Amino acid sequence: MTQETPPEKIWTAALIVIGDEILSGRTQDKNIAQVASWLNVQGIRLAEVRVVADDMDHIAEAVNILRARNDYLFTTGGIGPTHDDITVDAIAKALGIGVTIHPTARAMLEKYYATRGGLNEGRLRMARVPDGAELIENRMSGAPGIRLDNLFLMAGVPHITAGMLDALTGTLEGGAPLLSATLGAWAAESEIAAILSDTEKAHESCAIGSYPFFRDGTVGANFVVRSTDPHDLEACRVALKAGLEAAGYEVTDGGI
Repeated sequence: MTQETPPEKIWTAALIVIGDEILSGRTQDKNIAQVASWLNVQGIRLAEVRVVADDMDHIAEAVNILRARNDYLFTTGGIGPTHDDITVDAIAKALGIGVTIHPTARAMLEKYYATRGGLNEGRLRMARVPDGAELIENRMSGAPGIRLDNLFLMAGVPHITAGMLDALTGTLEGGAPLLSATLGAWAAESEIAAILSDTEKAHESCAIGSYPFFRDGTVGANFVVRSTDPHDLEACRVALKAGLEAAGYEVTDGGI
């Protein structure tokens, strides 16, 4: 007999962004937002993100910490053809397993590079996987991503990452997608803190995020209501809007 997952379970994932170029500021990461958005649609919450340098021990440490307290762990970066692409080796070290050339990955790379100068030693590195791993399809550059149980190793180039996420769509177990609705008002957070707090307390299945801004000499904020239940979400949105309007603020649906 299999044990059913409780319907109220919240599925979580962590993301490790790997690369010296991110930490140095030379490259701005774009994967966090797209991974978070994709996970929400799958019914999985991105619970934490860690940016790690190209250091074997640091990557392995982060992997073991984050995979232990989340349902899924994703990594971006460090699976290319150069000497500093060490994610595969770091994952293998973290799990205490070996590294092997995946025959399907090798065949895919041989086909891709047949008219691009052939499969050299550097390019063959992209066929290396931790023992027992499966492949994540990559239609963009031939080099596949890697899946090992609840670990997902993906490229650092955003459009390639997007393709790998697309290949994974619908394959992970998750809960209900996290829905959101946004309201905006020209109000200082300090003036409407009680309204936000009271509304959230009255709608236990919802969370309200407040995002202030300063434009044209005036303070305002956008308020994002989040819930997995569309009816609860709408009830909370309506209540928040009514509370802000009762306090004398004009509210803009969709945010300012």
